[in-house]
Amino acid sequence: MITKEQISDILQNYDINNLAIATVCSHSSLQIFHGARKEGLRTIGICLKSPPRFYDAFPKAKPDEFIVVDSYKDIPNIVDELVAKNAIVIPHGSFVEYMGTDDFGELAVPTFGNRAVLEWESDRDMERKWLESAGIHMPNEILDPKDIKGPVMVKYHGAKGGRGFFVAKNYEDFKENIDPNEKYSIQEFIVGTRYYLHFFYSPIRTEGYQLSTGTLEMHSMDRRVESNADEIFRLGSPRELESAGILPTYVVTGNVPLIARESLLPLIFSLGERVVEESLGIFGGMIGPFCLETVVTDDLEIKVFEISARIVAGTNLYPSGSPYSDYIEENLSTGQRIAQEIKLGASLGQLDKILS
Repeated sequence: MITKEQISDILQNYDINNLAIATVCSHSSLQIFHGARKEGLRTIGICLKSPPRFYDAFPKAKPDEFIVVDSYKDIPNIVDELVAKNAIVIPHGSFVEYMGTDDFGELAVPTFGNRAVLEWESDRDMERKWLESAGIHMPNEILDPKDIKGPVMVKYHGAKGGRGFFVAKNYEDFKENIDPNEKYSIQEFIVGTRYYLHFFYSPIRTEGYQLSTGTLEMHSMDRRVESNADEIFRLGSPRELESAGILPTYVVTGNVPLIARESLLPLIFSLGERVVEESLGIFGGMIGPFCLETVVTDDLEIKVFEISARIVAGTNLYPSGSPYSDYIEENLSTGQRIAQEIKLGASLGQLDKILS
């Protein structure tokens, strides 16, 4: 993985008064470009084959320029062009997944966030070690598939948007559905309501919900729409569906907004705080947006089943603010908040604290 020292050397030649925001034209790019534009930063869209036409329909979120590649694997070939344009790369789930964590980790362009998180986030064993060390309650893990005694969720490693996840009720279910070529983890299936909690950690701001270093913000929440799991049971009971050979799938197709009852906010902030503080100790800390993927049970316990250590697509619901971010700044999106952090880092001479 490229070192912070190498990135610092690249930054020495940047014109910090003429920075540009660059990301892949997918996932959360509309709000990233829109937020950067609101903060007066130039924008660069990285796309395949030709610029996507749908940006023409959204002029306030259309990048100022496009860089076209034939394949996401060709992105390392445009490094010199991005650096010449004073670009700062904003990672999102599709960007990292399309390039691959190894290639993204070596990308020689200043990147918002701490790339050291990639190793901890992409490997579910390391992710569990991180979260449990932070005192986070997680669904129990089943190490041996033969020990499956009730409903479990089987997840493949990496960010795949829910593709390939499946529920197994016993070892026979597991054997029938597992891909032996994929690395996987098995968690108990928790009954409750899913809440995806969108946080933002700043190591350079000093006002707000203070941590040992920097501040923590909670911007919004969402719930994911999964196909076909969210609609399948209209067709019959689980037993009837199974007998018909119809099984639920968990591919994310969209998102819906949520807010939590206010009495849960102290616990929600405590979860975010513990995760950030632990990250500071084990790999130097997360930076910027992250999402805790949780289930809230009927006894109001919150179990965290996953973390996404960058902007998530659920924040796309709130390009002009959410019921939470409006209490921080009116009409504040996560995309705009990223641009603000970069501008603040530049003005304070502390870009090295938020880029890697």
